[in-house]
Amino acid sequence: MMAAQHGTVIVTGSSGFIGAALINKLSSGFSLVGFDRMASSAPPPAAECVCIDLTSEDAVKAAFERVRIAYGDRIASVVHLAAYYDLSGEPSPLYEQITVRGTERLLEHLQGFEVEQFIFSSTMLVHAPTQPGQTINEDSPIDPRWAYPQSKVETEALIREKHGNVPVVLLRLAGVYDDHCHSAFLSQQIARIYERQLFSHLYPGDIHRGQASVHLDDVTGVVARLIEKRRELPKELTLLVGEPETLSYNEVQRLAGWLIHSEEWETREIPKSLAKTGAWIEDEILDEEPFIKPWMVDMADDHYAIDITRARTQLGWEPKHSLRTELPRMIEALKADPAGWYEANKLDAAKVAGQGPKARERPEQMHSDEAVALLTICNS
Repeated sequence: MMAAQHGTVIVTGSSGFIGAALINKLSSGFSLVGFDRMASSAPPPAAECVCIDLTSEDAVKAAFERVRIAYGDRIASVVHLAAYYDLSGEPSPLYEQITVRGTERLLEHLQGFEVEQFIFSSTMLVHAPTQPGQTINEDSPIDPRWAYPQSKVETEALIREKHGNVPVVLLRLAGVYDDHCHSAFLSQQIARIYERQLFSHLYPGDIHRGQASVHLDDVTGVVARLIEKRRELPKELTLLVGEPETLSYNEVQRLAGWLIHSEEWETREIPKSLAKTGAWIEDEILDEEPFIKPWMVDMADDHYAIDITRARTQLGWEPKHSLRTELPRMIEALKADPAGWYEANKLDAAKVAGQGPKARERPEQMHSDEAVALLTICNS
């Protein structure tokens, strides 16, 4: 009864990291519909799963026909999380097909409904990076540095052009994490320190720069607040969401090193050319797929700290978590179950399987091999 009174919310990408948490957050207040790919895992049971392929006009049409039959013509909010993303850094036609044109299809079909709100999940990375001591706000220059944020810029422009009478929120999120990490860049950084890799002491940029973060619980909290206040908000609202404190790369290094090994963790800045050589060593000598790609090295000096004044004034929202205070919980989970933590973060759990010296044998050998290879190059 309560759900029917509060209306219907559609969440695209509802089985994903943010989507599943959002479904659970909203489960007691709304009728929930999860739009997901046919091959995807299902959203939490609080939502009806409606299979959809954003690249197919017929599939999108069928999904909205199901919504109309089961829930009627009125939609309280559409939270659009589904998008294409990869870490190659390279352009891909899937950004256009899924993120841009998929959003266009959603908006076109929503014109036939009474929609009170459309929330688009974007990223702070649409903005130009700034300098330590400076912050980015919603009016700061736009300058996406690689394919993923570029696709978000293009989609934001499309939404402004084609949302019609549907009120929209462009939600520019900082890097999302939770108590077990679930952040690709942060988990790699922590794992390198845990394994004592040589690369864990090296950084191809200014170690005093960093990128803003936001806890998953705070993301679902701000989306819930947006839905709650949907009738009070401007017809077009752009909103940056993250933590006011941005930890530098060095601060994360020092905290993680102390929490994991109870020792001061020294990090040295190295030339970008040497870092790219290190990635080549991982690939060609150690026969591993390197996480660090050349484009990441080129952007190692980018700094993103955000001003959340608009979120405070429009929503009365403040994050309840901070990366500084959540890192101990994250690393406690790693120490309690290294293999489980690695698996949850899509890392190679074989590196930390078991206990004692055997579990450390491979990381220590890799550390030795890396050191020899790099010293050879440096001295040649």
